[in-house]
This record gives sequence, C-alpha cells and structure tokens, in this order.
Amino acid sequence: MTKVKIQPGPCNLETRVEAVSEDGMEVQVKISSACESIAKMTEVLGDTWDAYDVCLGKPGTGPLYEYAEEHMPGHASCPAIAGVIKCIEVECKLALPKDVSITFMKDE
Repeated sequence: MTKVKIQPGPCNLETRVEAVSEDGMEVQVKISSACESIAKMTEVLGDTWDAYDVCLGKPGTGPLYEYAEEHMPGHASCPAIAGVIKCIEVECKLALPKDVSITFMKDE
C-alpha cells in the first residue's frame, strides 16, 4: 500500500490518498479530501483504475484530468490530481517514492 498526503496551499483542503495494487496494473484508490470535488472523484470514476491509463500519458491528460476539467472549479495549479497520480505511480512501480515540492523563493 502506498499513502500520500497532499497539502495544496492557501485553501488548506488537504487530500489523503491510499493506493493498493497486486499486479502493478490495476490499482484500487481510496481518497479522503476536504475538497468536495476531489472527495467525490471515486464516486464518479469508481475506485479501481488501470494504472497505465492514469499514469502513462502526456501531462494534463487522462481520466483524472478529464474528471477535473468537468467537476473541479477553475484552479489550474491545484496539486491534488498530480498527487493522486504520483501515489498510483509509486504503488504500481512506475516511479520511485520521492517527495515533490514547490517552493517560493524570496530575492536575496
């Protein structure tokens, strides 16, 4: 099982994701989020996905981004979808478990 916690920034609508896969291809995902749009994603898409369909596409494409386009408010920089995909990638051995961050730098 792979687990991630996504802190999106000023909205403070934390998302937690758990992914489980026995074969590295089909993955079951549990999402808990303070964001209503993210929390309802598995209600709309189901909770079991093909990891290759979700993870191996061009940036901004695939079923999760299609869902986001239709169901999420306009906030293009929200990291929640990317975080869900990262969790699936690691669980299915398509990426290494390395933390990701965006850091604002002040001029020195």
